[in-house]
Amino acid sequence: MATSRRLLLSAVPLAAVGLLSACTGSPRSAPSARPEPGTEAPPAGTATLTSGLQAPWSIAFHGETALLSERDTARVLELTADGATREVGVIEGVTPGGEGGLLGLAVHEGVLFSYATIAGANRIEHRALRGEPGQLALGAPEVLLDGIPSAANHNGGRLTIGPDGMLFATTGDAGDRPAAQDLGSLAGKILRLTPDGTVPADNPFPGSPVFSYGHRNPQGLAWTADGQLVASEFGQNTWDELNLIEPGGNYGWPDVEGIGAQEGLTDPLLQWSPAEASPSGIAIRDGTVFIACLRGQRLRAVPLADPPAQTELLVGEVGRLRDVVSAPDGSLWALTNTTDGRGDPAPDGDRVLRVEVPGG
Repeated sequence: MATSRRLLLSAVPLAAVGLLSACTGSPRSAPSARPEPGTEAPPAGTATLTSGLQAPWSIAFHGETALLSERDTARVLELTADGATREVGVIEGVTPGGEGGLLGLAVHEGVLFSYATIAGANRIEHRALRGEPGQLALGAPEVLLDGIPSAANHNGGRLTIGPDGMLFATTGDAGDRPAAQDLGSLAGKILRLTPDGTVPADNPFPGSPVFSYGHRNPQGLAWTADGQLVASEFGQNTWDELNLIEPGGNYGWPDVEGIGAQEGLTDPLLQWSPAEASPSGIAIRDGTVFIACLRGQRLRAVPLADPPAQTELLVGEVGRLRDVVSAPDGSLWALTNTTDGRGDPAPDGDRVLRVEVPGG
């Protein structure tokens, strides 16, 4: 019998739109009446914290200070108290192209971790963060892991620090589908490293950074309060996925896309049509997974206790969404991505939005 944590066969797109589509029940506005995404005032219940960003990819917090990555400029920015952005530094050697460039950031104990495309491969580095907010600077880089396969697409790129203090990273298959099933390849995996880049002794495959495999292009990682790792993943043409990640789990790609009910493969918790999803960054707050959707242009909210009761926020209101995070003050922040080469670029670039969650 196939390993499975799924609770339903497919997620049916919800009909209503607006800030919280399942609650408002308001009719969808005619496309011709809607301003170009990213140019209009933020919808009711959201606030623009900053704008003018170019292909932003990740938000991470250094204490109370938000740090942002820009994919193509390779800049790391800090968001100041007045809503301005300030360049903390540029990640050296980044070679942007397609979906590659400076991707995920994570911060742990005053150290900035970065995932970027450098010299024909994806690389994880870390640097000390020096100075105080408003005057932050980057220390010298140290390579933690190099040689992660890269391509014009399917680069993965999300970083997070787990409750165990370990560094987790998502990698894409870089267009080499069989590599996702090859435990000797770093492509199509979720990786687990110590913060200094060594392989933890309790990893599921001795001597290997591989934590789970059989992934196509996972771009979201988040943790539940009780320590469950949750990941979002781009499918090919049929199903995008939300997965509960177990050590050593095989999530099926390329043999299975979505729920396959095959022996030895772990099925997703939920699946969606890529037109309604294309999930990137995720965050978990109060038992609900919030999923930033690119092609689907929405923020999906999935209560883990009852996944079929999912709702949708910001549907078609602000364009593509690349990341969502829970801020230190408990608010939910979302990062738009109209300037990533696939959206309709807003004149003032992309934005960081504070999103009010009804009932939250």
